[in-house]
Amino acid sequence: MRKKPLQKVFLYIALVIGAIISLFPFYWALMGATNESGKMFSSSLIMLPGSKLVENIVNLNEQIGIGRVMFNSLFVSITYTILALLISTMAAYAFAKFQFKGRNVIFAIFLLSMMIPYHATVIPLFKMMAALGWLNTYQALILPNLAYPFAIFLMRQNMLAFPTALMEAARIDGAGEWKIFWKIVLPSMKPALAATAIFLFMFQWNNFLWPLVAVNTTDMYTFPVALSSLFGLSRIDYGQVMAGVSLATVPIIIFFLMLQRHFISGMLGSAVK
Repeated sequence: MRKKPLQKVFLYIALVIGAIISLFPFYWALMGATNESGKMFSSSLIMLPGSKLVENIVNLNEQIGIGRVMFNSLFVSITYTILALLISTMAAYAFAKFQFKGRNVIFAIFLLSMMIPYHATVIPLFKMMAALGWLNTYQALILPNLAYPFAIFLMRQNMLAFPTALMEAARIDGAGEWKIFWKIVLPSMKPALAATAIFLFMFQWNNFLWPLVAVNTTDMYTFPVALSSLFGLSRIDYGQVMAGVSLATVPIIIFFLMLQRHFISGMLGSAVK
């Protein structure tokens, strides 16, 4: 019993150290956004805010157009998250609750597709988008990865734990499959939906390679592509870069904080199953 207080002290110390290590890069980037570029590589780390935040943001806006880039990223990420979550949830419902031939084989193919390097699919996707005339459009950024295998896997694991008896009772009462799906199954899947939505939003928000290939005009750039354009062959203003990085992390933090109370329970639900 005497060891427990000491164990808690060491546990909290370890957690505090881990939190500091995890959060320090974000703090350093934020401090870098308030200072001039030359201080980023000074002999000592930047620990205090400077007076160049407004100047760096103004210069960054002149370079990439923050409003347009932010709109592109938010529109693409939110639309993708909603559509991919709907498709993944319906697919997971079918895999978890419907009995049909080849169900396990098809699901295994989905899982195996996660092992294919993403770079190997870029050229076929590019040729497909070019044939459809969708290059440099929002649909080219949103549609190719809607059936995200990990999202289907995560939702399926949670839906396997849903009582089939409730669905049978609803069918006896005359409810159709769509009504069972929307009115009975989905309301109980809120934690899993929140966890999956966070993964989908972060995947699309941080996606760099495909938007770099699919769009070729600055007015269609998303945040990762726009930030990469700041790294030219000549002088790089790291104050602008850090300002852009700081702005790019804000939507992810807000989205996570909105759904965080469901995130842990959703992940534990799939892990226990």
